[in-house]
Amino acid sequence: MLEHIPGGVTAAKGFKANGIHCGIRKNKEKKDLAMYVCDTMCAAAAVYTQNLVKGAPIVVTKENLQNGRARAMICNSGIANTCAADGIEKATAMCNIAADALHIDPTDIIVASTGVIGPSIDLTPIQNGMNALVSGLSEDGGTAAAQAIMTTDTVEKQVAVKFDLAGKECVIGGMAKGSGMIMPNMATMLCFLTTDVCISPRMLQKALKAVVNDTFNMVSVDGDTSTNDMVSILASGLAGNKEIKDDIGDYEVFQSALFTVMRELSRMIAKDGEGATKLIECNVKGAADTATAKTIAKSVINSSLLKAAMFGADANWGRVLCAIGYSGAKADIAGTNVAFRSEKGSIDVCKNGAGILFDEDKAKKILLEPEVKIDISLSDGSGTATAWGCDLTYDYVRINGDYRS
Repeated sequence: MLEHIPGGVTAAKGFKANGIHCGIRKNKEKKDLAMYVCDTMCAAAAVYTQNLVKGAPIVVTKENLQNGRARAMICNSGIANTCAADGIEKATAMCNIAADALHIDPTDIIVASTGVIGPSIDLTPIQNGMNALVSGLSEDGGTAAAQAIMTTDTVEKQVAVKFDLAGKECVIGGMAKGSGMIMPNMATMLCFLTTDVCISPRMLQKALKAVVNDTFNMVSVDGDTSTNDMVSILASGLAGNKEIKDDIGDYEVFQSALFTVMRELSRMIAKDGEGATKLIECNVKGAADTATAKTIAKSVINSSLLKAAMFGADANWGRVLCAIGYSGAKADIAGTNVAFRSEKGSIDVCKNGAGILFDEDKAKKILLEPEVKIDISLSDGSGTATAWGCDLTYDYVRINGDYRS
């Protein structure tokens, strides 16, 4: 039985966090430097962007996590530290600055950056703000840390759950940021997870990768894969459970809890898409296999025309079929049904690949809700998948038209 609890990345035993404004961002009202640290060495795992252009922090973090161990995370917002000639040097220096303040090895640190691509990051504000950041670390600092990693996000995104493993109370918590340049591929925007479960680095990596494929990799706001996408997790082992070393029994319980946390963070990211007014969930069933279902679901939520129709609450089901048709997935269109669903009810709009008469006024009421589901039923097999996205609004263009300003 899972129970949601407060705390985010500090909900698990052994973790403290903080977030401050150190001066990287011009707006003094916005925090721009986050950190969390564990009392003990942790098992560590991460998954990264597949964009060929990778942020320098990803290169440094991958090197640091080669041994599957880490103790802390530091992340700045405002500057991505990507495509800067001194990027690796600056990312390494961030680890060194944090390590000196925490009195730990710099290779035991996850480093991340998010913001504008191109500029070299000035480390002076980070150096000057480090004492305040570290002295403010606390078990209540999860929200401050979640706020400090935000860029165009409108709300902080954090989740934590507790559950039982062989009589031991365990916790998984996490925070994420992401609002634009969102279409992960084997990674996510920025997501930081913590747990007190005792699990080997190998099993932690296996669980993380598996869950990412069904959660963050099924999210798209605008079809752009970022250069700095990363999801990482630290496991302190302080829950006291027997170490998870294989993929049966307790591993399955752990992976299920991890899925719950990451699915909720995924939905939060999609709902908070730049300029978005509603969350779109596309559910596919009856596909030839899971891979086909995923391809179709992602194609539908990525359709700019479909996203625009959802903004206007227009039940233009033809755009759903169009997205299925160009997805590259094999599907029998003649056996395809489509329905729109929300808190206001459900309405069938397409049967066996053809339009049917439906109440346009009822459809509009359904689509005006803040969360809309597109249900696609195929006749090709038993494959299922769910993807999350958002509508496309005027504000998306406005936000991205002056992102660097």
